[in-house]
Amino acid sequence: MSEDGTGVDLETSLGYLLKEASSALRVAMEEVLRPLGMSVTHYSCLELLAQRPGLSNSELARGAFVTRQSMNVLLQALERDGYVTRPAQAPVGKALPARLTPRGRRSLARATAAVRSVEVRMLAGTTETERSDAFRILRNMIESLRGGDDEE
Repeated sequence: MSEDGTGVDLETSLGYLLKEASSALRVAMEEVLRPLGMSVTHYSCLELLAQRPGLSNSELARGAFVTRQSMNVLLQALERDGYVTRPAQAPVGKALPARLTPRGRRSLARATAAVRSVEVRMLAGTTETERSDAFRILRNMIESLRGGDDEE
């Protein structure tokens, strides 16, 4: 509880601690990505496309935790700068599936190494068992909050 007896005690709130960890991770990622001319969202978009080529704007937005509008602006910039390519017309429906270009793959390789260094730093001092437990526990929390759905 807070000092007045209402609300959440930030010192013992797991939700608050998770948000603080998420914020610290984002700041650390931004610090290593900025010299590469990237933001976390830019990196996330490239990583998603490397692992799941052909995702639509909506799918990328969900995967990067941004709005469709924000992702559309980013995709237009990435396409203009030669990192991704999209067809002029949608092959099916309205979706314009995006794919990485060779330039996008080279840029992603540098960014992935930088992001990996942040994760190594974040996990320093933890054992393999602790990392495995943390991964399992966080996955269980996500599943519980999503009501058992396995959506990404």
